[in-house]
Amino acid sequence: MTDQRRTAACLAVGSELLGEEKLDRNSLTITRAVARHGVVVVEKRVVGDDVDRISRTLRDLLEDHDLVVVTGGLGPTADDVTRDAVARALGRQIRASDEVAGWIHDRYAALGRETPEIADAMARVVDGGRPLRNLRGTAPGILFDLRGTLLAVFPGVPWEMEAMLERDLLPELETWHTGICRMTRTLLLGGIFESDVEERIRHLYGRFGRDNISILASFGVVRLVLAAEGEAAGVRRHLDVMERAYREVLGDDVAGIDVTGLPEAVLAELGQTGRTLATAESCTGGLVGARLTEIPGSSEVYVGGAVSYSNDAKERMLGVPHDLLVTHGAVSDEVARAMAEGVRRRLDADWGIGITGIAGPGGGTDDKPVGLVHWAAAGSGGTWALHRVFPGDRAVVREWSCNCALDLVRRKLRGGAS
Repeated sequence: MTDQRRTAACLAVGSELLGEEKLDRNSLTITRAVARHGVVVVEKRVVGDDVDRISRTLRDLLEDHDLVVVTGGLGPTADDVTRDAVARALGRQIRASDEVAGWIHDRYAALGRETPEIADAMARVVDGGRPLRNLRGTAPGILFDLRGTLLAVFPGVPWEMEAMLERDLLPELETWHTGICRMTRTLLLGGIFESDVEERIRHLYGRFGRDNISILASFGVVRLVLAAEGEAAGVRRHLDVMERAYREVLGDDVAGIDVTGLPEAVLAELGQTGRTLATAESCTGGLVGARLTEIPGSSEVYVGGAVSYSNDAKERMLGVPHDLLVTHGAVSDEVARAMAEGVRRRLDADWGIGITGIAGPGGGTDDKPVGLVHWAAAGSGGTWALHRVFPGDRAVVREWSCNCALDLVRRKLRGGAS
């Protein structure tokens, strides 16, 4: 094709992706990666485990795009039908590969397991495809060059897919490179609503273009995605200018650049200041601690936490005074403060977080409705508490609570206002 902007499509295979339990996130990784080489993902589809439907979708996508990336359905079970669908779409045969079978047996041996008989299904390769070794799992991928159109078929497990994407596909895209690339930079914002962000930054649209800005809100955090396209060095310089302009407007609301979320931002701030953190949680049930410990290296600054769900646990584990619970109730600023101070003291941390609330769906009253959450941060300079009634179901209230508590600590670590 002569068009500088080559296009790509992602096809996620798996009936489980059509429900609410599991979402396709591989396409996001693919989109970011291929954009570095000037390839734009313009279409994404999700299809269940049906050979005919997958093959029809694949033929459709191959007609319209320079690159099609398929993820999922390469395992050994009966519902892993992607190989058969690819063979049908391309009108090709499937053959058993001794080389691929050797890879699979070596992988199981490295895991200390006998190779199950059904694993031989993964050693089948569609004619004309180059098998891709899976160094992080057992299911191999396949790469096709169809007269200039690339078809990459990867496992659905994200970290397995990512390794093949970087090792096997992206080098192929180097031959396409026109010098045009698209890059993004994400400003993570805490403690601010999407509408507030729009109001504060809209005057910059005339300078940088509205199409180059995306505002993505999610339960107490907002991601402001800046985009630029062109020659690589020029794009980076332009993003630097954009970042400075938006940071100047947004100030302390910017929690980090290209970070995964507030847990990563808080851990970085703690590391830079040489401080430690402990958490005391009631309605969030350990969610803050879980989010923090998902980040590698968190043990250097996060010392631990307590899930003090009952009043008795708040008293025994954290030293919350009984009279305080009786007078103000478990869901109150006073108890949130006492929880933050108590866990800080008990675990000898520099900072403590306390969260208590009513996540629902029951337990609310006229005075203290469902969604009411109090959170506090305690440090050497004092203790600060906030509260709000959050909208949404139990899971949403817990996510809001987690992010708001982390944002309070982040701001106090920087010496900012709540």
